[in-house]
Amino acid sequence: MKTRTRLSTLALAVCSVTLTSQALADKLTVVSWGGAFTKSQVEAYHKPFSAQTGVEIVSEDFSGGLAEIKAQVEAGNVTWDLVSLDKPDIVRGCAEGLLEPLNAAELPAGADGTPADQDFIPGAIHKCAVSTIMVSNVLAYDRSRFSDNPPSKLTDMFDLQKYPGKRALQKQPQGNLEWALLADGVAAAEVYPMLETLEGRERAFKKLDSIKDQTIWWTAGAQPPQLLADGEVVLTTAFNGRIYNAQTQEGKPFEMIWDNQIGYFNGWAIPKGSKNFEQAKAFIHFSSGTQPLAEQAKYVAYGPTRKSSNPLIAPELARVLPTSPDNMKNVFMFDDEWWADYADELTEEFNTWLAR
Repeated sequence: MKTRTRLSTLALAVCSVTLTSQALADKLTVVSWGGAFTKSQVEAYHKPFSAQTGVEIVSEDFSGGLAEIKAQVEAGNVTWDLVSLDKPDIVRGCAEGLLEPLNAAELPAGADGTPADQDFIPGAIHKCAVSTIMVSNVLAYDRSRFSDNPPSKLTDMFDLQKYPGKRALQKQPQGNLEWALLADGVAAAEVYPMLETLEGRERAFKKLDSIKDQTIWWTAGAQPPQLLADGEVVLTTAFNGRIYNAQTQEGKPFEMIWDNQIGYFNGWAIPKGSKNFEQAKAFIHFSSGTQPLAEQAKYVAYGPTRKSSNPLIAPELARVLPTSPDNMKNVFMFDDEWWADYADELTEEFNTWLAR
C-alpha cells in the first residue's frame, strides 16, 4: 500500500509537471482594437513574448466596451484571456466584477532598476489592469494657413478675434468641459471639484457658448485631420496619433499644440474566469516592461507609461509622444473614476446644451 501511495504521488507530480508544460506552450487569446494599433502590439509584445515563452498568441479584434466580456463572464464561458481596454472601461469592469484583480507589487522594475510603482506614470497601474500607453487629446492646426503668429495654446481655441473661423470639438462632454474651465483660468486641481457644482458647470458651458456657433462636432477619430485637410476648420481637437499619421504618412502640414493636452490610458485587463490566468499575467508583466513599451512607440505614436522607456526612443519620435518630458510639463490627466460617477448626468446636460 505504501509503495502504491508513493507511485501514485509520483504519478500526480509527473502529471502536474506535464500539465504545467502544456499550459506554458498553450495559446493566449488577446483581444484589441485592430488596425495599426493591434499591429503595434503584435510587433512589440506578441511576437517577442511567444519567442521567449513558446505561448502562441491568437489575436482577435473588437470594438471596445464591456458587453462581450460581461456576456462571457455571466455565461461562465470566458474565451478571451486579455483585453485591451480604455481606462473608463477598466474602472467600470473592475467595479462590476468582470475583471481579475492584479497584484501591482509583482510588476517588474524598470530596465534602469526603478521600482514599478515609481516608474509608471501615476494612474497607469489599476487594481484590475496595467495601462501600457497614454493617448492624448491635443489641439491641431494646418500651419500652411498661418503666415505668422500661429495658435500655440489652449486659450487660442476660444479666441475668435485673434483666430477667426470654424473649430472642431469632439461631440461629448468629456474633455470639452475640462478644457473650457482650464481656458477660463481654472487651476487644473480645481477642475473636477468645480464640475461637481452648479456654478462650475454653468461656467464651463458659458465658455463653450463663446465658440458654439463656430463649432463643428466630430464623432470619429478620422474626422479632425480630414476637416483640417479640407480647410473646413482652423483649429480642432484630435487624437495625437491621428495627427501624427497625417503628418508622417500623408505629408500634411499639421501641427500639434501640447498645451493642456488631455491624457488618458489604455492597457491590459484579464476577464474574470480566464482559464489561462497565470500565462495572461505573465504576458502583462512582459508587455508592460521598459523595452516592449519603447518598441511599441515605433509603430504607433502613443506614449509608453513607463518613464524608463523614454531614453530608449529616438529623439525625433520622442518629441511627438504624449509622454515625452516636454509634452508632460502642462498635461491634464483625464480622471476616469470621476467620470464613472458623473458621465450619465453630464452627458444629459451636454446634449441639452447642444440642442439649445
